[in-house]
Amino acid sequence: MKYVIIVAGGKGLRMGADIPKQFLPIGGKPVLMHTISRFHAYDRNIRAILVLPKEQHAYWQGLCREHHFDEEYQLADGGTSRFQSCRNGLSVIPDNAEGLVAIHDGVRPFVSTETIARCFDRAEKTKAAIPVLPVTDTLRYTGDPTGGRNVQRGDYKTVQTPQVFDIQLVKRAYGQDESPAFTDDASVVESLGQAVAMVEGNHENIKLTTPFDLQVAKTLLALNASFSFREHDD
Repeated sequence: MKYVIIVAGGKGLRMGADIPKQFLPIGGKPVLMHTISRFHAYDRNIRAILVLPKEQHAYWQGLCREHHFDEEYQLADGGTSRFQSCRNGLSVIPDNAEGLVAIHDGVRPFVSTETIARCFDRAEKTKAAIPVLPVTDTLRYTGDPTGGRNVQRGDYKTVQTPQVFDIQLVKRAYGQDESPAFTDDASVVESLGQAVAMVEGNHENIKLTTPFDLQVAKTLLALNASFSFREHDD
């Protein structure tokens, strides 16, 4: 069985908008609808769980009626942190469920079906897989009093979502107490001693955080109206 938990608890403060960023329109409909549709394009039978703050449920359901959005998903309450929201989403999945679950940022509407497939295929073999991309900018370490130093960017990757895990493994991981050391879902799973495999992500799979990101998103939609993003060999 395959599940996806789509976490959308942002308030959109850096976006400077009056509504949370997951509800902002691109291509005529809210960001979050595009995101859900990407996973159904990958597998129409995947079981989607949408995690939203409880106070946003009615607003979202109104948007669904307005846009005639009838794709299947189950709604779960968001928590006070991303960790708590992911735990709430996982609680919707039966405790005896077997299979894989993806955890994805609701404001990454341009993940390719190829990236999703790579994550699920690798997690099928390794129990945990995340999409990554090479670092292209020079990196500088600033954690010492000497003014910092450049580091080898080849030693680092940027991490995206969806992050895909064996259901029983990630349920056990999220049974732990929350910790500042948990920077993403992979770090929660790694705290159990589980290795996490890496697969290639896609460059369009950006997280919409700032007004500039929203303009990039509108450009991507104009260039790729079918959402059929090709992978790049950069």
